Amino acid sequence: MTTEAKVGAFVLGCFSVLAFTVIYLINAQLGVHTVPYRTYLRYAGGLEPGASVLFGGIDVGNVKAVRPAASDPTRIEILLDVKENTPLNEKSVAKLGMLSVMSGAALSITTGSNDAKRLTTGSTIPSQEAASLDEITGKMADVADNANGLITEVRGELPEISGDARKVLANLNSVTGPPNQRKIQEVLDNVNAMLATERPKIDRLTDQLNALSQHADETVQNVNGTVSEVREPVRKDLAELQDTLLETKRLLADMQVLVKANDYKIDDTIENLRTATENLDDLTNSVKQRPWSLIRIRQPEARKVPK
Repeated sequence: MTTEAKVGAFVLGCFSVLAFTVIYLINAQLGVHTVPYRTYLRYAGGLEPGASVLFGGIDVGNVKAVRPAASDPTRIEILLDVKENTPLNEKSVAKLGMLSVMSGAALSITTGSNDAKRLTTGSTIPSQEAASLDEITGKMADVADNANGLITEVRGELPEISGDARKVLANLNSVTGPPNQRKIQEVLDNVNAMLATERPKIDRLTDQLNALSQHADETVQNVNGTVSEVREPVRKDLAELQDTLLETKRLLADMQVLVKANDYKIDDTIENLRTATENLDDLTNSVKQRPWSLIRIRQPEARKVPK
């Protein structure tokens, strides 16, 4: 095979690969279904059509148009196409972002909340304004101005601060000087001597406290034993008392039954006693009026009145 034939074959192969790549990219582009959305910002920050749309950092679409809104020219309307089934929801927030430091602007959308309602096709995505470069520069200028003023104030107060610092150092030197050091050493020596003198007393007091605590423990154990010994008889007495009360209740119940059963007999007995009492009253009155009736059987005849 000649060189011309080899070159021709190589060119045809490269052309075939290029055509296959173009066809694959076109098919891939046409095979992805997108849905339109829109959002509004006050500052677009150089965002242009074709910029990437990121959902949680994932590339899900492109910006189609960036233009002032017709209803409010102070706002920038951004039209975007997002891959179908991207879970945009009412808690998702669109804001200006960047793919990297060297790349251009991009539109970043947060993932929102899983419990929030999904946005329908053509809905407006809530937005959050990003600080512009001018605003950042202005804030930095304000910070610089405040820093300059603070530095000036510090410079004015620095002599006074340094004078106060010198006074403090002088006071520290006087406090930590040799005379005070000797006094502190004397105090420490006195404390050590006192501890050496009082240590035996402290040891004896500690031993006495230990002995007292042991005695208290023995007393508590004795009390517990006494309570345990007394507890059983008391329990037995309470049990016997409870049995006696139960027997008393049963006896009272039996007496109530007996009284109810002989209720009519008691009424007859009371009636007989009442009748006997009345007869006894009659007999008593008769004896009072005619005491001789106890001796004589017949009543004497009435005396005749003399003529």
